[in-house]
Parts: sequence; C-alpha cells; structure tokens
Amino acid sequence: MSPSRWAAWKVAALGAALGVVAVLTARDLASAADYRRRAEASAKVERGRRLVLTHSCNDCHTPVKMGPRGPVRDLSRMLSGHPASAPVPVEPALEGPWVTAGSATGTAFAGPWGVSFTANLTPDENTGLGIWSEEMFIEAMRTGRHFGASRPIQPPMPWRSLALMTDEELKAIYAYLRTIPPVTNPVPDYQPRVCSAIEN
Repeated sequence: MSPSRWAAWKVAALGAALGVVAVLTARDLASAADYRRRAEASAKVERGRRLVLTHSCNDCHTPVKMGPRGPVRDLSRMLSGHPASAPVPVEPALEGPWVTAGSATGTAFAGPWGVSFTANLTPDENTGLGIWSEEMFIEAMRTGRHFGASRPIQPPMPWRSLALMTDEELKAIYAYLRTIPPVTNPVPDYQPRVCSAIEN
C-alpha cells in the first residue's frame, strides 16, 4: 500500500472512529439527561407525598372506616373525598358553644357556612382532579376558588395556610396527586346554610 493510500486509510478510519465516539457521546448525554429528569421527577413526587402526609390532607379527604380497634382511614379510597355511597347528612342544629360538626366518615362538615364535603383529589378525570392543570391547582390554593376562578372553596379547607406554600411545594403536591390511583367518586355539592328562626 502506498504511503498516500495508507494515510488516506488512517484518516478515514480515524474519522469513522470519531463519528462512533460522537454518536455514543450524544446518546450517553441524552441518556444522562433523561435519567436526571426522571430522578428530579421522582424527588418532586416524593416531596409532594411528604407534604400531603405532613399537612394532614388524609385527615379530611380520605374517608374513615371501622377497623378492629376503632375508626381508621380507608386507604383503598385514599384522598377520594366524601363517599358518594354515604348518605348526605342533614344539616345539624348548631346551638350553644357548638358551632361546627363533622360526619362519621370524617369527610363532611357543617358550620355557619352550611354543609361542605371534601373533594376527590385523585386523578380521576370525571370526578377528581384529572382535568386540572398544575396552574389551576396552584391558583385554587392561592385564591380559595374551585379551578382557581370558580366558586369559593368552603371551610374547613385550610387554603389560606396552603397559600403560604411556595410554588415549588404546591407543584410537588400536584405532581404527587397525579401518581395516586384514580378513584371514581362524585362528591355531593356544597349545601349553603339554611337560616333558622332561632338564629340571631
């Protein structure tokens, strides 16, 4: 092989090798970027899970059932709100020092505002948060309005406290809520207070 052909062959071989290295490097970089995105998403969901647990969301949005040692949260219906199968409680008389009451399921509450039912926070598209965008969720927590622009969210939902969270915290909660099992559970509509003649 002549020196010129040998040099051309070496240049071609080097070029091919560099091309393979470039492809592998681009593929490795894409893989690393994908891994980083998945790791960040996983960390965000985990942060949201911890915020949901530490901010007592289950205390109101997960129905209670009777266990061998008394009432426990029914985690098969985690965060699905007031059960559609439960009777809608009649507004109780609120007299004397007692101005609020809660249902046996722990998901319906009565007070001066009327009777409110905890919402379905699962990602079910028809009865839960499935069609809610991240922006809608954050705006609802900031303004205390359904969908962030509709009817007022009634007590005892502590939206004023949640409004103090950072955008990153609320985004983490939203991300976590998107990962829990969807539960089809149409929650009853809020019932405004029926004024009584005995009220002052």
